[in-house]
Amino acid sequence: MVHSTDELRVVPLPGAADVLTAVLRAGAQKLRAQAIDAEGADWIDQRQHCRDADGHRQVVRNGHLPARTITTGVGPVEVRQPRVRDRRPAEGAEKFCSQILPP
Repeated sequence: MVHSTDELRVVPLPGAADVLTAVLRAGAQKLRAQAIDAEGADWIDQRQHCRDADGHRQVVRNGHLPARTITTGVGPVEVRQPRVRDRRPAEGAEKFCSQILPP
C-alpha cells in the first residue's frame, strides 16, 4: 500500500460563504439601525422649540414601529423605524418620514 504525500486536496468548509454573509448582514443591519435612529433624533432635535404652555415638548420619540424586512445588497435585513409623536394641533403637526427607509 503506497500513500502519496504530494497530493493536495482542498476541502471547502461547509457554509463558509454563509458565515461571511451572516456577518455582512448583521453589520448592515446594525449600521442601518444606527443611521435611522440618528435621523429620527435629528428630526426631533430640529423641532425641540415646539413646546406647550407648560414647557413640555410637543414632538417626542415614542418607541419603534413594528419591524419590517427590506432587501439590501447582502440580502434581506430586518429594520425598525423610530416612532415619532407630534402632539401639536393637526394644522401644525408634521409626520416623520425616513429618507433612509423606503415607504
